[in-house]
Amino acid sequence: MPWIKVYSVEEASGFLKKQYEAAIKRAGRIWHIVSIMSQNPRALKASMDFYGAVMFGRSPLSRGQREMLAVVVSAENHCIY
Repeated sequence: MPWIKVYSVEEASGFLKKQYEAAIKRAGRIWHIVSIMSQNPRALKASMDFYGAVMFGRSPLSRGQREMLAVVVSAENHCIY
């Protein structure tokens, strides 16, 4: 089984620490989807920026429709959140 080293909040420094602080401010905690990217904080930031644009940016879909699509895709992928 693959194993990926993730950095905890206590281990984080520099740019990763800044990204973790933003994640905590946004969600109240560090979710696994965030911590799995901890070895590449720039990719983590890009991913969170993309998520923000998709979920909160201008769109012909309502916020509720976007959330509904996210739930359906997660369920289809057997994700547990």
